[in-house]
Amino acid sequence: MTQVIAATGGPHAPIDLHTLAASAGIAAEHVIPYGRDVAKIDLRALESSQHVSGGGASAFHYVVVTAITPTPFGEGKSTTAIGLAQGLARLGEQAVLTLRQSAMGPTFGIKGGAGGSGGARILPAERMNLHLTGDFHAITAAHNLLSAMIDNHLHHGNELDIDERTITWPRVLDVNDRSLRHIVTGLGTRVDGVTRQASFDITPASELMVIMSLATDLADLRRRLGRIVIGRSRGGEWISAEDLKAAGAMCAVLRDALEPNLLRTGEGTPVLVHTGPFGNIATGCSSVIADRVAAAGARDGGYILTEAGFGSDMGLERFIDLKCAVSGMHPSVAVVVVTIRALKAHSGRHRLVSGKDLPEEMLQENVDDVRDGAANLLKHLQIVRGFGITPVVAVNVFPTDHDAEIEEVTRIAGDAGARVAVCHPVTRGGEGCLDLAGAVVEACQEAGEPASSRPAYEPQDDLRTKISKLADLYGADGVDYTPAASRLLEAYEQAGFGHLPVIVAKTPLSLSAEPGRKGVPTGWCLPVREVRLAAGAGYVYAICGSLSTMPGLPSRPAAERIDVNLDTGQIVGLR
Repeated sequence: MTQVIAATGGPHAPIDLHTLAASAGIAAEHVIPYGRDVAKIDLRALESSQHVSGGGASAFHYVVVTAITPTPFGEGKSTTAIGLAQGLARLGEQAVLTLRQSAMGPTFGIKGGAGGSGGARILPAERMNLHLTGDFHAITAAHNLLSAMIDNHLHHGNELDIDERTITWPRVLDVNDRSLRHIVTGLGTRVDGVTRQASFDITPASELMVIMSLATDLADLRRRLGRIVIGRSRGGEWISAEDLKAAGAMCAVLRDALEPNLLRTGEGTPVLVHTGPFGNIATGCSSVIADRVAAAGARDGGYILTEAGFGSDMGLERFIDLKCAVSGMHPSVAVVVVTIRALKAHSGRHRLVSGKDLPEEMLQENVDDVRDGAANLLKHLQIVRGFGITPVVAVNVFPTDHDAEIEEVTRIAGDAGARVAVCHPVTRGGEGCLDLAGAVVEACQEAGEPASSRPAYEPQDDLRTKISKLADLYGADGVDYTPAASRLLEAYEQAGFGHLPVIVAKTPLSLSAEPGRKGVPTGWCLPVREVRLAAGAGYVYAICGSLSTMPGLPSRPAAERIDVNLDTGQIVGLR
């Protein structure tokens, strides 16, 4: 199948959305244009999927892109995924990429945009990194609707006898704002509501974001919304969104947002962008629906590529234990992105600071630093193989890297029995990822399509056992719980939530819970500070260390550089 060629009039020129959709096997009647260059895909496109209908999955290849433990700057995982999709297209393969939508919080914060860069980026970039089709706003509105209905219920007599001290449902906003982490609502007179302590999370940390990413259809979305637990009554009963009669209206707000968005790479390869749960707090994966739409249109031998947030210890684990468990789709190959700078950081000899340039000494050739930091790469290869998945190492090359350093990484990965390819997605686009694309093709042909992946824990394990097994995966010696976390785990077990999967919310910058511990830390325990129930999404999550669910802005936020060219109307400074 021939891939779409990028519009000749530049990134802002209109494109043929129907032709773009056709390259992903999506029929024209399922394409809902949102302007000149973005479309939503009608969920009726799922009806043609062999996988969904139970007729057996077509013989496509399912590949997930993960990484070693990243630096604060990111290692170009999305960029590599985009470049790989373009490289496969250049080899004449059908390739469809599914990605998370960028959140505006990080866009205006430290990282800037998250839709790739240079020759490997998603178009239109401005819409990808800002409002797109409004899905994030819908999730924010639906989430805060439930918050408002909770407070309204308290104000009007509290018929359900909700214990205000047990309310765990925050408000959300897709902006980094540390001042909203701990707030008091209902100040003023009696008519202004019940005064209570409350908080804000960032929208990508919302349980609704994960619900949207895991929902398989509208009916499943509605069921999950009803199961959301917001707190307990004074008698100890768990109070749900259904009890508050809020789930129906929330579903109405979210209906259109459940449809995935169709965008393209700079070389015209189709991309389905949908949902954006944070990888350190939530699942870190794009939606089940987007992958199923891609599966519906996949031809025999085609490639569906997706990405899991941060390193394999976090994003890939949640991809396997939560997303794949819901979708029924299991990858045979995982691309593990590695950079020279990340390996040097894991040597423990350099200190990297968000928002500041790399230390000058890191830019000098130093094979010893690369070699000493490679233990982190080997640990991630071990994790990937533990899930029953074949790894392919992608060395994402930066202009400051040295040939001897690149050769050392290639040797180390090869000695570990992994296929390895050097790639240049930013500077050379798909052409710079041809070797990687070839390595992925070979790995997929050799591995075949697995019936399932090996999970990190068993569904019948209790919550403590599940957390303990994840701690072991990270390399911890054990788990330390605060008394409050222990009590809540016992309460969840007694209430029948012990069968749920778990997510460990921790720093992505280390295998441990401390961002400063690089390489493969030893002699540490996982510190579980708090546990929360996400009954609608279907998991319990343990918050570790100092991790916050509402980030703050840096001293020089990226928002300071963003503006609009008043002559052309184009957004500038967004990166």
